[in-house]
Amino acid sequence: MITVIGTGTGTPLSVDSLRAVAEATLVVGGRRHLKEAASEAGLPERVSRVVLGPLAPALDVIARHRADGSAGSAGRVVVLASGDPGLFGIVRALAGRFGPAALDVRPAAPSVAVAFARIGLPWDDAVVVSAHGRDLRTAVNVCRAHPKVAVLTGPGAGPAELGAALADSGLPRTLVVASALGDPDGERVERLSPADAAERDWPQPLSVVLCLDEARAHAPVPRTLAGRAPGPTRWALGEEEFAHRDSMITKFEVRALALARLGPRTGDLVWDVGAGSGSVAVECARFGAAAIAVEKSSDGVERIRANALAHGVDVQTVHGSAPAALSRLPDPDAVFVGGGGRELPAVVTACARLARRTVVVPVAALDRVPAVRAALSGAGFATGGVLLHSSRLAPLPGDVTRLSGTNPVFLLWGDRPTDPQPLRGATQ
Repeated sequence: MITVIGTGTGTPLSVDSLRAVAEATLVVGGRRHLKEAASEAGLPERVSRVVLGPLAPALDVIARHRADGSAGSAGRVVVLASGDPGLFGIVRALAGRFGPAALDVRPAAPSVAVAFARIGLPWDDAVVVSAHGRDLRTAVNVCRAHPKVAVLTGPGAGPAELGAALADSGLPRTLVVASALGDPDGERVERLSPADAAERDWPQPLSVVLCLDEARAHAPVPRTLAGRAPGPTRWALGEEEFAHRDSMITKFEVRALALARLGPRTGDLVWDVGAGSGSVAVECARFGAAAIAVEKSSDGVERIRANALAHGVDVQTVHGSAPAALSRLPDPDAVFVGGGGRELPAVVTACARLARRTVVVPVAALDRVPAVRAALSGAGFATGGVLLHSSRLAPLPGDVTRLSGTNPVFLLWGDRPTDPQPLRGATQ
């Protein structure tokens, strides 16, 4: 049996856990955990120890130790981990290597729960994301899209890096940095802006960073499902549900297929370029993706902000013209290119160069279809498209109904064949 003990967040070890440590023949854990175990449980110097770093070598040592052990006191393995080792922790690796039946897991309070407790907020509606040993951009995008996020940190993915990525977003975010949770001498919980967090040097051990929209961090409605709210009950909303100018809005039939091709999801970043009303950006945000809307008119930017507020989502707005305005933005997973004009192929080319997955382009003019397809294929995308021409039911006098045709639109798209590496060398 491998005993996996959570520690380090202020939860004292039980008598049984102390006994398991004292009787172990191999103890695996971080330096801090091993030091605490030696102090609390009287771990003898003769007991073998493994300081956790890369997991694979530690798992190999455990496997050899178990194979060499026999009945009795030999081969007793204890693994020490922070908080709840089943939450983004070592339990996954141990269960995958040795099987769940070989584990006796004894969790302590998760660092996420302790951090929220310190600031008096419930966390059943928080999105928890790990940046430890993972691409930071996913955590950044979740923080852009959601009002209450807990980020488990790691080397190169701490409050400074998170703050730097969020500082220029224009979104109302506060970072709560929880350090050395449970340490009576070293624990600190600090509230600060992303810009201030970016300028600090942060010592280890960092436990967790909370990213909050303070105005929406305390939702009074009781929850049934933990984590982010369920996805929208419907999408491809009618044009009447958005503020727009002179019907300059992506029609809901076109938007429905565009959303299917974009595939917005939590952790993604979607650009809506030439956003107009921002209907596509808003709908992507309703699916949990981070969204940036680029619009050249100042009144259009205000409409986008109003539409995002009306639908209860965060959309970062950028006032500027593409492609010039795109150079300052973090790389997207997917891009919707609205608008048109002679500059459309150049805009599509710029977006396709940076998009990690998909670019979707509605085109009203037949003459521009070849240039857009060439821009997508020239960037290495596999291209496709359809011509959409729908007829809507419309009432007539006398309680009868007619069909009212909408203007036909080509919807073109390009999908990158493989998952690329970051295209500008940046992780955010």
